[in-house]
Amino acid sequence: MPRWTPQDDRVAPETLRTRWRTAFEAAEAALRSARHVLPPDELRVRSQRLATERESTAGLLHAYAGLVATAPSFRLPLSPREAQRLLGLPTEVAACVVNLDGVLVGSAALHAEAWAKAFDRFLSSRSEQAHVEVAPFDPRGDYQAHVHGRPRLEGVRAFLASRGISLPEGTVEDEPGAETVHGLANQKNAVLGQLLARRNLSPYDGAREYLELVHDARVRCAVVSASAHTDTILRRAGLSHLVDGKIDGAAIVASGLTPRPAPDIVLAACRELEASPGRAAVFETTPAGVEAARAAGAAVVVGVGRGDRMQELRAAGADLVVTGLEELLRLADAA
Repeated sequence: MPRWTPQDDRVAPETLRTRWRTAFEAAEAALRSARHVLPPDELRVRSQRLATERESTAGLLHAYAGLVATAPSFRLPLSPREAQRLLGLPTEVAACVVNLDGVLVGSAALHAEAWAKAFDRFLSSRSEQAHVEVAPFDPRGDYQAHVHGRPRLEGVRAFLASRGISLPEGTVEDEPGAETVHGLANQKNAVLGQLLARRNLSPYDGAREYLELVHDARVRCAVVSASAHTDTILRRAGLSHLVDGKIDGAAIVASGLTPRPAPDIVLAACRELEASPGRAAVFETTPAGVEAARAAGAAVVVGVGRGDRMQELRAAGADLVVTGLEELLRLADAA
């Protein structure tokens, strides 16, 4: 049989997965509701039959996906036990706290571009006024050193300080681009919104599949990001329905959370999921993020990075370092 393409009239494997998962969740909910009216023996028999049907259906869907799926690694586990195994995490893990930028979606590049556009206009004007050349914003070095993982206002202050510049704070009503801390923060926010409206945004390889496994394993998931556009990014990447909670830039500011390496953000995400940090797996991309997870008492810390960053994550205390969630899936599958 030829492989499935979006133009075929056959049902996509992802659609079948979603429909069967919904059906089994409804059946399980019905059994839970019937536990007060059905005799224990009958309830146990019905539960066993449902588990057997889950396994049988998973096998059929795997076979179907193997015939028509475009990705040979496509999985359709319906059994919570099998999904838990494929996560590659300790069995006691009941919650996942996942950094959005760099783990699920490559939105860091968009953030860096938005910061560069916001700062460079201001720096160019500043250079002309002072007759002194001011180094432009470096999307790699300056982004990582001064703004990544920080709320916008704090990022503005930190970057300006690196150039020996101090500006008035201003107010949240300042026009984007006004020469105040709020004005530059509002400019970055406006530019990012424009970029998100124009650019395609897809999750990293393995990201959607991993979150689906988290869902199937009945493990709750929270996403953390300093971006106020977290909801938009999740929606554009098609991941919103797989996330149970989030701590975004607005929540960080509203709750006065101290940025990483302080444990505040991780602890807030665990509270959002009503989970103990000691039963949470945290996925981070920076040494500061790993240190924050360690300080929060996370059960396991997964570092996600490439090249030299992998060694930095290990040195910071990550239990496991991978290049992405796709690699973690391969390691778990081979175990």
